[in-house]
Amino acid sequence: MNGVVVIDKPSGPTSRDVVEEVKQALGVRKAGHTGTLDPLATGVLPVCIDEATKLVQFLALDSKEYRATLLLGVRTDTLDTEGIVLIREEPRVTREQVEAALNSLTGRRKQVPPRYSAVKVRGKALYDWTRRGIDVEAPAREVEIYDIRIEEIHLPEVTFAVSCSKGAYIRSLCADAGETLGCGGCMSALRRTRSGNFREEAAVTLEGLTGEEKRERLAAHLLPLAELLPDLAVIDVDLPLAERLRNGYQPDGEVLTRYHIPFLVAGDVIKITLHDKHLIAIARMLCASDELSSRGEKRQAVKILRVLND
Repeated sequence: MNGVVVIDKPSGPTSRDVVEEVKQALGVRKAGHTGTLDPLATGVLPVCIDEATKLVQFLALDSKEYRATLLLGVRTDTLDTEGIVLIREEPRVTREQVEAALNSLTGRRKQVPPRYSAVKVRGKALYDWTRRGIDVEAPAREVEIYDIRIEEIHLPEVTFAVSCSKGAYIRSLCADAGETLGCGGCMSALRRTRSGNFREEAAVTLEGLTGEEKRERLAAHLLPLAELLPDLAVIDVDLPLAERLRNGYQPDGEVLTRYHIPFLVAGDVIKITLHDKHLIAIARMLCASDELSSRGEKRQAVKILRVLND
């Protein structure tokens, strides 16, 4: 069983808990998610099954969208309401100040991961070091906040939608907004509404289902490998070449000119499929598509990054 199922994660369990629940329900050997959601958070959690786990590194690069609630006037050690309250004060701010503070956080920025996060530092998750009482400094990472749209303001809470690059922490964004306003702030609710091309409308819930009901629902909503990464260009090949690719062959220009090749440039990541139904490989172009015929008969034209047994 290969593919991705989009889970509507409930608040409470960890992302790993959800993955284990899916594995158990389907009886599969391998599964993994494409980006951690905090236990507090709900929403879109794509879970890759069996061969689809080979695509996690590509799916995890996608941008995300969230709906978040910022609680002003409260600072906590975890940057959300599940942590220990460090400071509490009355937020004396206007709607205009809140809007200006959030809008100032858009664009490219350096963001330090929260001390309680799954980011690996020296081989361990940051939250492991923190729980041991060891102060480990996580390096700041560049993220991009594409857009912030305020949906509702009922002080001390502010609900907003945000679109951002991978790796952005909305908890940190909430804390930064609170500091900008001078009263502190933390995240009180978070829902991921989109992860790449996976949207909340396609997400399924497993709450309240029996084991057999979970299996049936997951199987019914499993997205096949060939439908994943729809933004990548596709080269569709025949069975002989598909078998050669599965056996480690790195295709040359002469072989590829036998197939329809979309416009591509060197460095483009592509999908190679069989009969448009099976995903055979993820690859990177080593030359532009219009250079294939002039590249030399046996000169490698594509670097295979992942081979899948779909």
